[in-house]
Amino acid sequence: MSTPSGAGKTGPAQARPDTGSGSGDRSAGYRSVFAVREFRFVFAADVTSMLGRIVCELALAVLVYRLTGSPLLSALTWALGMLPYVVGGTLLSSVADRFPPRRVLVVCDLVCAGCAAGMVVPGTPVAVLLALRCATAVVGPVFGGTRAATLGDILGDGDRFVLGRSLLRLVAQSAQLVGFAAGGLLIAAVSPRSVLGLTVVAFLGSGLLLLTGTKARPARQAPGGARITTGAGLRRLLADRRIRALLLLCWMPPMFVVWSEALMTPYADSLGLGPAGLGLLMTGMPVGAVTGELLVGSLLGPRGRARLTLPVAVLSTLPPLAYAFHPGLGWALLVQFVTGWGITYSLGLDKWFIDAVPEGVRGQAMTLMTAGMMTTQGLGMALAGVAAEFLPVHVVVAGAGVVGTVCVTAVVRSVWITDRTTTVGVNR
Repeated sequence: MSTPSGAGKTGPAQARPDTGSGSGDRSAGYRSVFAVREFRFVFAADVTSMLGRIVCELALAVLVYRLTGSPLLSALTWALGMLPYVVGGTLLSSVADRFPPRRVLVVCDLVCAGCAAGMVVPGTPVAVLLALRCATAVVGPVFGGTRAATLGDILGDGDRFVLGRSLLRLVAQSAQLVGFAAGGLLIAAVSPRSVLGLTVVAFLGSGLLLLTGTKARPARQAPGGARITTGAGLRRLLADRRIRALLLLCWMPPMFVVWSEALMTPYADSLGLGPAGLGLLMTGMPVGAVTGELLVGSLLGPRGRARLTLPVAVLSTLPPLAYAFHPGLGWALLVQFVTGWGITYSLGLDKWFIDAVPEGVRGQAMTLMTAGMMTTQGLGMALAGVAAEFLPVHVVVAGAGVVGTVCVTAVVRSVWITDRTTTVGVNR
């Protein structure tokens, strides 16, 4: 089992991949992560809040459509759940390090609960509903970044941290399947506003779990005890070539992978599929992601995951090329499943990133990573929609595979170069 390492290290030697040696190639295992009491509370809180968030998104989209009859405004409720991430990820990113992490997490849950409560109030104008949706998206990256940084305190910087992050990604993927299904059944039984009331309870429950199940830790500080500002933290992070390359590696593959998901509704229509066929296709990517992450996280150790990171990052953009042949339901479902497997490159990337980031700005770095990933996915979806106005859907998705492969290959090369440079510096 790997021991926690790298805490507080800022030198370039810590930026290189953990290739492991001796017992370093042995995986800590998901069971060892659940053995940590604090993580069990974090995990339970994440399940609760994630289900609440997904049900909230679905209920709000239905509510706005019923109030306005506008497909555009209904779709905007989904977009507003991603695009405002860039605001929280930049202007508020230092919050994750400047204040005690438990306090930040609980306050974020309370803000989300308050916004959901505002959506429940009868007669709330659509503009206010969308503004409240934006507010939850703004605090999203702050919550995600703070939680990710806190995992390093709870699990250490070694293999358990990587697997802890993996489990939270599995929650996100699984929650899509369970949350949409449960939300659909709830909306069929009661009004959307009543369903939004349940999301208030979910966010409050998440905050209570974090408040009672995690330790009170002090705010992080820069070396010398200096107070961290947002601008100074961002400049410090983006000035590091290694960190810039790893951030791009985190953001770039998802930006192109989501094109097929964003255009799945018109693609299903081009195949003559009904709602059942569309629903089946939408499950392909999350099921592939859950399956791939569980197998790689369970069967491979840190060294094996590190070796897969760069190749899998490139390979993740290749499956959409199959859409050039306009595949039917079965083949398209298989393509989506294989595309979902691409998320496994994150297992190695997480370890490299936590080792590269200075301790004093770890929360801000995680917030920036989360915000950038959500923003680039939102941008990818928007670009996919624009392209599909002029070209057939299957051509657009296949084209995303071509462009994505070229861009991700360039990013992988930059990561490899920074790794070589770091290794040479260590050998000296």
